[in-house]
Amino acid sequence: MLDVVIAVIITLIVTAFIVYFITTAYHKKVTEAKIGNADEKAREIIDEAVKAAETKKREAAIEAKEESIRVKNDLDKEVKERRAELSRSERRIVQKEENLDKKLESIEKREAGFAAKEEEINKQKAQVAKLNEERIQELERISGLTSEQAKEYLLKTVEEDVKLDTAKMIKEMENRAKEEADKKAKEYVVTAIQKCAADHVAETTISVVQLPNDEMKGRIIGREGRNIRTLETMTGVDLIIDDTPEAVILSGFDPIRREVARIALEKLIVDGRIHPARIEEMVEKAQKEVETMIREEGEAATLEVGVHGIHPELVKLLGRMRFRTSYGQNALKHSIEVAQLSGLLAAEIGVDVRTAKRAGLLHDIGKSVDREMEGSHIQIGVDLCKKYKESSIVLNAVESHHGDVEPQSLIACIVQAADTISAARPGARRETLETYSNRLKQLEDITNGFKGVDKSFAIQAGREIRVMVVPEQVSDADMVLLARDISKQIEAELEYPGQIKVNVIRESRVTDYAK
Repeated sequence: MLDVVIAVIITLIVTAFIVYFITTAYHKKVTEAKIGNADEKAREIIDEAVKAAETKKREAAIEAKEESIRVKNDLDKEVKERRAELSRSERRIVQKEENLDKKLESIEKREAGFAAKEEEINKQKAQVAKLNEERIQELERISGLTSEQAKEYLLKTVEEDVKLDTAKMIKEMENRAKEEADKKAKEYVVTAIQKCAADHVAETTISVVQLPNDEMKGRIIGREGRNIRTLETMTGVDLIIDDTPEAVILSGFDPIRREVARIALEKLIVDGRIHPARIEEMVEKAQKEVETMIREEGEAATLEVGVHGIHPELVKLLGRMRFRTSYGQNALKHSIEVAQLSGLLAAEIGVDVRTAKRAGLLHDIGKSVDREMEGSHIQIGVDLCKKYKESSIVLNAVESHHGDVEPQSLIACIVQAADTISAARPGARRETLETYSNRLKQLEDITNGFKGVDKSFAIQAGREIRVMVVPEQVSDADMVLLARDISKQIEAELEYPGQIKVNVIRESRVTDYAK
């Protein structure tokens, strides 16, 4: 049995080997057949590619030959065209040369003719000169005068006739020019006035503050009058509390002080707390508010006139003129009007309008501080303009607008005319108010000149001068002598109706803070 199994196994193994070899041989034969087919296809593909390449090569060669033939034809055509153009150009050049030759021959003929004519003219000139000389000799023989003497006599006669005619003509032209100038000047002035028809309101020396009720008058006066005294002392303005219903009158010749007092009093009325410390605080706030108002008024004036580039300090001084009057006319409004009139007149006669407006706006700038500085407002204005680098034209306009010096430009003359036009309008100014303001200013100037005086206020329409002294420099005993000296100097230097009360105030104050 075992032998049979072994025999079967051996048979299976031998069969397996035989099957493997047969299968391997079959696959090899199949693979070789496939490889042979692939090689044959590859050779076919290569042969086709070679044939296609040769075909492309032949086509490219044919196209190249065709392109070369076409280019050659184009070149031949262009060469023919250029040769034809050259031929035409040569023919034109030859024709021009022939024309030039003909022109040269014609010119030569003309030159020959001119030479002959010139020779003939020279002969004629010589003959004319000879005849003229003979004529002069004959005239000299007949007249008994030489040519020089005759010429001098003739010139003298003609000169006298010309002088007479010239004098008549000049006189007629001067009269006509004066008539035209007067007519034009009137037209310019009338046109300028029509275009600048500003309102004029005479300034006053009082302000009225409305009260919510009459009980407020007692609070403003305060216990034993301490509130009203403090307000008057701090502002230098006289408060008039009378029977006028629900109103307090502020009287003072300085509009800035009056405005500070008005603002402070209105703030106190609104606040309701009225006592000396609060009054001092409100007065300080009002002073700062007025300073801001002054700056804004100056800036508004420059914008209204259209003048730019003015120094900020000059702008601030312009704003101060809002509170300055001249014969009752507001100085800032007057300056704005003069600037507008100057610009209109400058436009009419064809000079620089901006410079004319600038000079007109600044012509009275000295009035903003003339109550604080020595000298006329003209000299003060010139010094201020020099200090803040204004041009020489503006300086001359400021200096000459009242005729103190000669104007050196048309703009100075224009400003002078505009200032006269603005000041001469009916109702523009009032002489009495200016006289009154000057008297009060002189009153304060006298008292401020004494040693130890801190500040002084003319109140009660000039019937009282209130003098604040420095307590460290003036004692109580010195106050009596100071009041007497001030009274004597006022009597010697001022003319005034009635009497003036001199009130000297010495106050010592010590301040400390609890921390």
